[in-house]
Amino acid sequence: MSARRVDGPVDLRSDTVTRPDAAMRRAMAGAVVGDDVYGEDPTVRRLEEEAAAAVGQEAALFVPSGIMGNQIALRLLAPPGSEVLCDERAHILLYEMGAMAALSGLQPRTLGSHDGLPPPAAWAAALVPRGGYRVPTGVLALENSHNMAGGVPYPRERIDPVLALARGAALPAHLDGARIFNAAAAVGTSAAELAAGFDTVMFCLSKGLGAPVGSLLCASRERIREARQLRRLFGGGMRQVGVLAAAGLVALREGPRRLPRDHEHARRLAAALAELPGAEIDPARVRTNILIFRVIDRRAAAGSDAAGPVLRRLARLGVLASPVDRERIRLVTHRDVGGAQIERAIAALQKVLGGRRR
Repeated sequence: MSARRVDGPVDLRSDTVTRPDAAMRRAMAGAVVGDDVYGEDPTVRRLEEEAAAAVGQEAALFVPSGIMGNQIALRLLAPPGSEVLCDERAHILLYEMGAMAALSGLQPRTLGSHDGLPPPAAWAAALVPRGGYRVPTGVLALENSHNMAGGVPYPRERIDPVLALARGAALPAHLDGARIFNAAAAVGTSAAELAAGFDTVMFCLSKGLGAPVGSLLCASRERIREARQLRRLFGGGMRQVGVLAAAGLVALREGPRRLPRDHEHARRLAAALAELPGAEIDPARVRTNILIFRVIDRRAAAGSDAAGPVLRRLARLGVLASPVDRERIRLVTHRDVGGAQIERAIAALQKVLGGRRR
């Protein structure tokens, strides 16, 4: 069982707040370990093998965080002085501390979209070949599911045209699949199916899958050999880390089957929010464990902080959430939040956002 606190706050800030469950703690306590920088940790090797197989890649590298996995991938795929094409709300752009520029000499070129995945025509129009005075395109980067688009998952028919453009232009493609198992559960396929055709794939163990720490960068064996050196360059070499990899193995083996319950809880929240006069959300767009709603406060001045007071009132009622901006709030369901806690959260939202619509 997870370390769920039914009497504590209902923590919907992120799926990163989960605590190791009993099976993970047992696995950590009994893990066989070695020095991973020397390649001698058998538990890490097992995790890397299973992770690569799970997303249909040849090899994998255990890294401390999803940001490190993404940034190693960009460094691998794109030469300094080139551009990373990505959605304007991409995690690699908004939440990775400018690392592509600071660490790899890359700059982003952002594309607009209505749901986090720009249409093929937008990608095609942004491609810049080498030569001339413009900054050339170095790599295309997609995110699935898409965090700031509200957890939107993309099926193969949305992905394939973009990958076809990349292949036609002889450009590599990276998948930020931090929550790829959520996406796969939502569209009814496997993570390997969604990852097919990408040159590099990163996914997190410490989000929906519930491990305490760690992510995997997956690619060809040749690229992972180079990635291992870049991990050390970026300060990510770890020693007897099998104690963490053991928890990761439990998360990878057991976590995906639990995700549909998290998605059901998110839909329940979205349906309740759609009935409230103080919230704006389209429940049909909520398909994974993330939902983003807009606060409607007709008394507030334009441009004022509408989300802040709502977050503070929810916190006083024992519900924690995250701001997206001055108007929008994000809720994320996860393993450590059960049905009773979802109902507590709904009651608090009703109290703060004005009860039911007539």
